[in-house]
Amino acid sequence: MRGRLTPRDPMHPVAWAREDLPGWARRHRWFLVVLGLGALLRLVTVIGYRPALWFPDSYTYVVTAMRPRPDLVRPAGYSMFLRLLEAFHSFALVVTVQHVLGLLVGVMLYVTVLRRGGPPWAAVLACVPVLLDAYQIELEHLLVSDSLFTFLLVGAVCLAMRRPLTPRSAAALGLVLAAATLTRTVGLPLVAVFALFLLAYGVRRAAGESGPGGESGSVRPGRAVARLTVPFLVAALLPVAGYAGWFYATYERVGLVGSNGVFLYARTMSFADCSVMKPPPDLAVLCDPRPPAARPASQEYIWNAQSPLVRLPGITFTKETDTLAGRFASLAIRSQPLAFVRTTLTELGRSFTPGRPVYPDAATYGYYEFPATVPPPPGRHPAVVGKEFAQRYEGGPITVRIAEPFAGLMRAYQDVAWLPGTALLVILLVPPAAWAVRAGPARRAPARRTTGAAGETGAAWTRLVPQNHASSNRAPANWGIAWATAWALLLVPAATAQFDYRYVLPAVPLACLAAALSVRGPGRRARTP
Repeated sequence: MRGRLTPRDPMHPVAWAREDLPGWARRHRWFLVVLGLGALLRLVTVIGYRPALWFPDSYTYVVTAMRPRPDLVRPAGYSMFLRLLEAFHSFALVVTVQHVLGLLVGVMLYVTVLRRGGPPWAAVLACVPVLLDAYQIELEHLLVSDSLFTFLLVGAVCLAMRRPLTPRSAAALGLVLAAATLTRTVGLPLVAVFALFLLAYGVRRAAGESGPGGESGSVRPGRAVARLTVPFLVAALLPVAGYAGWFYATYERVGLVGSNGVFLYARTMSFADCSVMKPPPDLAVLCDPRPPAARPASQEYIWNAQSPLVRLPGITFTKETDTLAGRFASLAIRSQPLAFVRTTLTELGRSFTPGRPVYPDAATYGYYEFPATVPPPPGRHPAVVGKEFAQRYEGGPITVRIAEPFAGLMRAYQDVAWLPGTALLVILLVPPAAWAVRAGPARRAPARRTTGAAGETGAAWTRLVPQNHASSNRAPANWGIAWATAWALLLVPAATAQFDYRYVLPAVPLACLAAALSVRGPGRRARTP
């Protein structure tokens, strides 16, 4: 009988680690360099700006965390994240956790690209924007929901790419996406995107083209689809429905927030022409007589005291006001559909500008810059009230303390280290361009025959649904779900609110993931890091 292993034995975990760690570090040295630089930059930020940086929305999040109830404008997911950390009475800890989430996003991207068979150099490059972009680091240091939302959404996409997909993993995917939706409502339409992805995967699995574990195609299409989509939809929609029930019990209104009509009204004011719309008298009070070119940014119609909507009696987000604003927006879109499409494309195009022009106004733009001086205290009444709750959360003052030279280093770094909008557009164009390059030879090659309606349908989804290891030599790794999600994150705010630099950053890691997966050379097998 063999005795206990000692550290000298090659099979002992300590001895194994000594032998394997240097080789592992050499294989992943470039990623470790990028990850280390990202961690160092975040450490400098934490030292330079204490305890955290504030955005106007931050105070509302803190109020909801300290006094749990649904908010009319924002879902409470991020507030519950704050509440989990409330016992430590430290906003510095909150942003430190957000920085760690940012680093973990980079790790998830790197591991997923390698597991799906992408080249190591592409895996490293995919991580660079999320780990080293100064605006990404600044966003993580703000008390806003975007860092948590990005982590959850990237986690959902990476989970969707793991193999094999089972009912349990589909349910886990639904729960992660539900958490993302309750953090930012833009996640709700993504439930449909992921459901479509699972539908396609189930069809292809039934067709036997690339099912997990090499199934032969004997599974019925309906059963294969239901095994994944049903647990996914149940897990994704039940938490959302529960939150909607809480919201209804609080306000007697259906929904997750009570501001959809208001925000859509503000969005349509970029083109709404009442002479074309001919609104009834109750809607005519929301008209702006100025031509669209002379009007302010959309957000001014929500927060500016001179907005026709804000001048109405009561608070802006009452049920009556939100319903009225929604009716006006619906009429504007029906009356001027081409104008709505044109202005949506204009807002979307702001994501791809070569520079970083000031938009929507200097005040909002300034919140995304590392400040050189201590920011002034909040002026709006809700934020003033929120400041009192924030001081209770912190257990002391929340005034930003700027420590030089660390803060100055980050300001100088932010001047040069950021991803231009045109670069993001190029990254988004890489996957379809790579697909087109590969599709040419594939069209000229003899097509593999598939039988049955399920086989024909499955072939149509080849580029959307992930490939398993056996088929990784024949087709690029899956990039469709990451690519579609990135575009949705850019398009939905442009169509329903307005462009904001803050809304672009969560789409960047998914665009990079899609690009890294699309450039995988033929014949490369998926690998385990």
